[in-house]
Amino acid sequence: MQPVLAFDVYGTLIDTQGVTVELERRLSDAAIAGDFAKRWRVKQLEYSFRHGLMGAYVPFSECIREALVFTDRAMQSGLSDNDHDHLMAVYAELPAFPDVLPALDQLRDTGIRCVAFSNGTQEAVTKLLARAGVENHMDAVVSVDDVKRFKPDPAVYAYLRARLEARPEHTWLISSNPFDVIGATHAGLHSAWVRRHPDAPFDPWGGEPDMTVPDLEMLAERMSR
Repeated sequence: MQPVLAFDVYGTLIDTQGVTVELERRLSDAAIAGDFAKRWRVKQLEYSFRHGLMGAYVPFSECIREALVFTDRAMQSGLSDNDHDHLMAVYAELPAFPDVLPALDQLRDTGIRCVAFSNGTQEAVTKLLARAGVENHMDAVVSVDDVKRFKPDPAVYAYLRARLEARPEHTWLISSNPFDVIGATHAGLHSAWVRRHPDAPFDPWGGEPDMTVPDLEMLAERMSR
């Protein structure tokens, strides 16, 4: 039986550092803009973890905005409310990584089913993928918003399997985020870590993903064998 591949969106299909160019325009310093974008992304995930642990779920877009305001304050960037609104709009139109479409085309040619699986809401992710030219390459978009939990809560991976009507041994989580890979593995799914940065470490929890690849084209090549 062919596997079903569930792709994380932010950081795996979509380049969250794509906001850096717009930050450079507002901060007038490339180094500061790059640091801002990275800290903003890390804080988004931290806030999703906090909301999840508190049982105080909010749509992921709220985590993104909260993280933006915090990063602005922490770095004393002096961005205005209009800047915040504009950057949030830019974040909703981030680009796909260049390896995404070739890899998805190859996987489609081999008959492998591919879905997007995200912390973002169905509406937000669908629009994001459509603008990036990726939506038509996906068989479905599955959002944690349906269960009001965030990755890596085991409930979201159980929901993914239920939506896909797939057995754990046939379901793969594909992500560049180690916490997501570990969460999926803990929930009994197969996992592939997309190690987009060669110096990126994997969390030392004693478990390893079933597959580690530098990009999605290598994933497609190995899955298509």
